[in-house]
Amino acid sequence: MRTLLIVNPNATSTTPETRDLLAHALESRTQLTVAHTEHRGHAAELGKWAADTRMDLIVVHGGDGTVNETINGFLPLPGRPEREWLPRLGVIPGGSANVFARSLGISPDPVTATNQLIDLLAVDTDRRIGLGLVHSAQVDSDDDRWFLFSAGVGLDADVCEVIDHKRANGKPATPARYLRTTVKQFFRAKGRDPHVRLEIPGHEPVTEVHYAFVTNASPWTYLDNTPVVTNPGTSFETGLGVFAMRTMGVVPTLLVARQLLSADGNPQGHKLFREDDVPSVQITAAEPIGLQIDGDFIGRRNMVNFTAVADILDVVAPKP
Repeated sequence: MRTLLIVNPNATSTTPETRDLLAHALESRTQLTVAHTEHRGHAAELGKWAADTRMDLIVVHGGDGTVNETINGFLPLPGRPEREWLPRLGVIPGGSANVFARSLGISPDPVTATNQLIDLLAVDTDRRIGLGLVHSAQVDSDDDRWFLFSAGVGLDADVCEVIDHKRANGKPATPARYLRTTVKQFFRAKGRDPHVRLEIPGHEPVTEVHYAFVTNASPWTYLDNTPVVTNPGTSFETGLGVFAMRTMGVVPTLLVARQLLSADGNPQGHKLFREDDVPSVQITAAEPIGLQIDGDFIGRRNMVNFTAVADILDVVAPKP
């Protein structure tokens, strides 16, 4: 088995010790090539190279952004020429939240996850999952891409924009920093009029929305080790989840937030629109609104389309 190990040395929880352990474990079972990412977009280049050279397996040791880049590097978008060869994907968490890996049932501890990966490779167990597809109507944009677990417009995109800026200035993306930033951005946006509209097949348009999340798995994210569940019925084997808030009131927001952190969360509210299994959703805004994909701020858009694409990626992960 020919394997490419992609390591993001700048990811939050990636260490030389874990990298060496992972490389040693894979070297004993596969023909291994190790590559470190050196710049934004490098993981996509490496993923494309791995597919072009018919690597059997790509293992990513990094955060959700590195995994997203890798997949978008080698997995063709619908309507594009198909590849003759597609590698399988393995993930060893190395970021701050590692939502994709944890949603697949992979341990957040990199050492445990490494042993988990080796055991799964030994029994040749694969899992085929669906992904979300993002398409923007923005002129001259290149937003068509896969998303793994979460995208959103409004509040969470604003939070990701601030966090990205802080990370660029050397500040780590800790759970405490995410929480503080979310509270600040919430109150900063509180006085704005709702100008977002959602259109979902089989539903009346959802209007006067302040912010919305679109998910491909559950949980939506993690607050340290606590899962934050917006759409409990959404998984890699279903359609997309939609979670849209039509209020910025403090009391109703706190009531919904408490449900998001509940162990058996099933968020509901008078000003909350939620569906856990939809084929697609179109989000439009009267003025440009922030867009995030898998935790990375993409920019501001007036219209974005999200589509569920089933059974598109082979991953080395426990069965659901």
